[in-house]
Amino acid sequence: MKKLCISFLLGIIILLMAFAVSCSACETEYLRIHVRANSNRACDQEIKYQIKDIVVEYLTPYVKNATSKAQAMAAINEQIPAVNRLIDGFLAKNGYKYGAKVELKQEFFPTRVYDDLTLNSGVYDALIITLGEGVGDNWWCVVYPPLCFSGEKVEYRSVVLEFFKRIFN
Repeated sequence: MKKLCISFLLGIIILLMAFAVSCSACETEYLRIHVRANSNRACDQEIKYQIKDIVVEYLTPYVKNATSKAQAMAAINEQIPAVNRLIDGFLAKNGYKYGAKVELKQEFFPTRVYDDLTLNSGVYDALIITLGEGVGDNWWCVVYPPLCFSGEKVEYRSVVLEFFKRIFN
C-alpha cells in the first residue's frame, strides 16, 4: 500500500511538472507590443523607433509594477486614448500627415528570440500600434513580463515551485 501511495504521488508530481513546463511557454503568459511603421521609407522607419521610445517611456510607470498579465493589460487599456493622442500629436508636430491606431487585441507573432528567451510563434495578446498604413517593417517586444519596459532583469518563476511553496507553507 505504501509503494502504491508513493507511486501515485510521484505520478502526480510528474504530471504537474509536465503541465508547468508546457504552460511556461504558453502564449497567454505574455503581453506583447507591436509598432507597425507606415512604410519602409527611411523617415517612416525612423519615426517608428521614436514612437516606440515615446510609448515605452509613457507606459512604463503604468505597467512596471504589474504582477500579472491581466494587471498589465488593464493598465494599458486605460491608457489607450492617451497613447493615441500622444502619438498623433507627435506625428503632427513632426510634419507627418498620417495618424496612428492603438488597440489591445490578439495577434499572431512569429517565433522571436530575446536573449535567453524564445517565444514560439502563435497568437498573443498585444498592444498594436499602427502608424499610417502600417505596411512597413515592424518593431515588437514584450510588455509583460517587462522585457522592454524595464531596465531590470526579468525573473521567471516556476509554477511547480510556487505550487509546492503554497502547499508546504
